[in-house]
Amino acid sequence: MNLRLKEVLAILGTLGLLYIFLVSIGLMGASFKLFGKDFANQIISYTSSPFVGLFIGILVTSLIQSSSTTTSMVVGMVGGGVLTVETAIPIIMGANIGTSITNTIVSMGHIGRKEELGRAFAASTIHDFFNLLSVLILFPLQLTTNFLGKFANWLGIVFVNTGGLKFTSPVKTITKPFITWIIDLVDKQPVVVLIIGLLFLFISLKYLVTLLKTMVIKQIEPLFDQYIFKTAIRGFVFGILLTVMVQSSSITTSILVPLAGAGVLTLHQIYPYTLGANIGTTITAILASLVTGEIAPVTVAFSHLLFNVTGIVIIYGIPFLRKIPLILAQKLANRAMEKRWIPLVYILVVFFIIPILLIFITR
Repeated sequence: MNLRLKEVLAILGTLGLLYIFLVSIGLMGASFKLFGKDFANQIISYTSSPFVGLFIGILVTSLIQSSSTTTSMVVGMVGGGVLTVETAIPIIMGANIGTSITNTIVSMGHIGRKEELGRAFAASTIHDFFNLLSVLILFPLQLTTNFLGKFANWLGIVFVNTGGLKFTSPVKTITKPFITWIIDLVDKQPVVVLIIGLLFLFISLKYLVTLLKTMVIKQIEPLFDQYIFKTAIRGFVFGILLTVMVQSSSITTSILVPLAGAGVLTLHQIYPYTLGANIGTTITAILASLVTGEIAPVTVAFSHLLFNVTGIVIIYGIPFLRKIPLILAQKLANRAMEKRWIPLVYILVVFFIIPILLIFITR
């Protein structure tokens, strides 16, 4: 077999494994929605204070693995008078943290290979630490001034009658039929759907990273280094555009985890890209909310955008703050290489145990 044919087969194999990888993310998200969407709806409706709202946002989004779904539920409740915009904003902040669970779960697909796990886990948790730091800085400010609500309301008034846009994610278009077929095949049993999703995840990651390392890396590394991720601003813009296109920050951040695991991308290259994904996921929500022509959903959608933009300006704009997520992600990844149970405990503690405990304490 000549070298050219090997390269073509490697690229086709990579695309096939990438498809299975995307299906695995869809299956995991679908299983959690089957488990807990009604439960999530109930939890959100019980929001009694900004503190409770923040932790409910984390918990609910961790359960259903979709900040877009959480935002949609919150928007519906604001429109129906169940929640005020001021109560909804902390839930949106929490959703920003909860949505990063997906790429952290994906990093566990590298658990059998120490060095890969370190790189992949750092690439996923940098998103967590940035979002946590944003909340730590901006939540007290929002609590005392409601600056997000006021500015978002002004933007809502300006843009509410401009009309919006709805379009279908190409990734969802190509993966949804297969995902739906599997879900129907197992009679919508969430545990079975989750198991199949995890199997697809581990299998696709194992062979995807092998292919990336052996064949494909030669073709894609120059493209990333010289063009897409050459500067922080390019990575940031690419994160925005890709997330707007696929309509899911979970997918766009998760898709880079195996590339980090394979050593194709560094933590410094991934960092601004994840910030772009944070912005991109809010733009699709704004476009969808503008279609309604109602002020409440538009205000909530703009508050999500403003929260992310403000966090990026403050944290990434101030050098010593910019380094904090990088340092924390790398330190935790180093520990995870020594003790490989750390990622699982981290997921359970950060996304489930702490929010549940604090919901009960602050209630």
